[in-house]
Amino acid sequence: MSHILGLSAYYHDSAAALVSDGKIIAAAQEERFTRKKHDAGFPTQAIRYCLAEAGLAFNAIDQVVFYDKPLVKFERLLETYIATTPRGFPSFLAAMPIWLKEKLYLKTVIRRELAAIGECEKKALPSLLFAEHHQSHAASAFFPSPFPEAAVLCMDGVGEWATTTVWHGKDNRVHPLWQIDFPHSLGLLYSAFTYFTGFKVNSGEYKLMGLAPYGVPRYTELILDNLIDVKLDGTFRLAMEYFDYATGLRMTNDRFSELFRRGPRAPESPLTQDEMDIAASIQVVTEDIVLRLAQTIHAETGLKNLCLAGGVALNCVANGRLLREGPFEGLWIQPAAGDAGGALGCALATWHEYLDQPRSCDTQDAMQGAYLGPAFTDAEARESLESVGAVYNTLEASELYSSVAELLAKGNVVGWFQGRMEFGPRALGARSIIGDPRNIEMQSVMNLKIKYRESFRPFAPAVLAERIADYFEQAEDSPYMLLVANVREMLRKQVSVEDDQLFGIDKLNVLRSELPAITHIDYSARIQSVHKETNPQFHALLSAFDQLTGCGVLVNTSFNVRGEPIVCTPLDAYRCFMRTEMDSLVIGNMVFAKMDQPVWNEEEDWRETFELD
Repeated sequence: MSHILGLSAYYHDSAAALVSDGKIIAAAQEERFTRKKHDAGFPTQAIRYCLAEAGLAFNAIDQVVFYDKPLVKFERLLETYIATTPRGFPSFLAAMPIWLKEKLYLKTVIRRELAAIGECEKKALPSLLFAEHHQSHAASAFFPSPFPEAAVLCMDGVGEWATTTVWHGKDNRVHPLWQIDFPHSLGLLYSAFTYFTGFKVNSGEYKLMGLAPYGVPRYTELILDNLIDVKLDGTFRLAMEYFDYATGLRMTNDRFSELFRRGPRAPESPLTQDEMDIAASIQVVTEDIVLRLAQTIHAETGLKNLCLAGGVALNCVANGRLLREGPFEGLWIQPAAGDAGGALGCALATWHEYLDQPRSCDTQDAMQGAYLGPAFTDAEARESLESVGAVYNTLEASELYSSVAELLAKGNVVGWFQGRMEFGPRALGARSIIGDPRNIEMQSVMNLKIKYRESFRPFAPAVLAERIADYFEQAEDSPYMLLVANVREMLRKQVSVEDDQLFGIDKLNVLRSELPAITHIDYSARIQSVHKETNPQFHALLSAFDQLTGCGVLVNTSFNVRGEPIVCTPLDAYRCFMRTEMDSLVIGNMVFAKMDQPVWNEEEDWRETFELD
């Protein structure tokens, strides 16, 4: 059997993935183990987990493959700095020390780290390969998809040179068709607006997307007339005189600020209607470009299916429009669409393309619901939790789901920890905080008392896969929470004339549907369809809640507080439970009530531990 270890590291969201004879065995982000969000360090603990999950010693690995070609990336940096001298010199000075110390010699650095893990000499290490960044994205999108043949669109900030690439996936190959190169990048354009509206680049883009419905897209023409030239086919060029990311240490410059007649919002300062309108405007531009590109790709290839990866593929509002309005019959999106998924993609590319191994294709995708991380037995959980004095009741499986459903129906917010951890940025019912979507106070309680995050942020519905169309204007599965659709008309509430005239955050508390906790202000929802085949425990809980209440939907948000990675271990979960105003915690068959727990004391305030995202 051939074992391939894929790695992504040193930029953001480091991860490791293990593929054995073409089957995905394990994958996890390093942040889940180190508890440092978006950890960019070498994924030592993620590698150790992958080996343990497979029951392999390090010397059983046949190939190690890195998701990027650092020397080509270095070439791009040098060419950019030379082309923009002297403007690029400060950025050059800032970037060079880390390149000269580590990134330029990445092969040596990786081999040193691997030798430490394997406790072996470097000469005993498996062969080390390097894939191209967008090749890794494309492989992660096509090879696990359920399609025998598909077009592939990858869009992100930047890889080595490419920012947008189009591929033809067929059998065991992804063939490159064309690309758009740095500095012209839809991902970096969106990140520039993330920065300008006061959110953190590489983590706050989803906040910008969530803020957009509160605004009016009154800056759309300003953006299209000045910042980006979009052709009819969706290809584009940015007006680089407004941006600083290629040559400086900021995303936008003074000319950008002059265009909007204001400077960037200070992080954590109050949001104004202007930020909401800016968010709405760049969201419209992004959606329009994605749709135009899809139409062009469809016309050029004649293919009926499309796969997506790269950070822009996490824009689930654009994805929802692509599903509804786009030309493709089938759409599949890699759940770990960002850099973490590159670790999986480069491993799959090695198996199929480098080793020329055939690809089998099933009607189900190969991601196993994205449940590719570590799991813990009840015995392992008990051992770690009893050491901190945790108090719990153990229920039989026949009692568990109905009992938790009753807690939810009473308004409890419940931490739900079951099975293998999710791979990618979304919690999908293995490491989730859940609640009753019918509860009109649930969104504000979860945002302010549980997650300690901005009040405007929407929550996603987890819905029984067989009942999607009962609640949403979408029949297609959405197992990875990557598609947005509207709540069905029959479930919506009539909004008064007075409420309809509200602006911005004032819209937040208007009752809009029978499921107010998951209905965004534009009646949309980011759907997760829950399938019995991939997550039987979460499906059983939803079924029990449906039987009790007639509602086959739950609020589902990630099990963490703001700035913290999603919990990995039972102790992580208990610690988060005790730090927040969560009412109950379920780990395996164990149920923890907050009122029964001993007083929780920590040496330092957890708010000092996690840097705000």
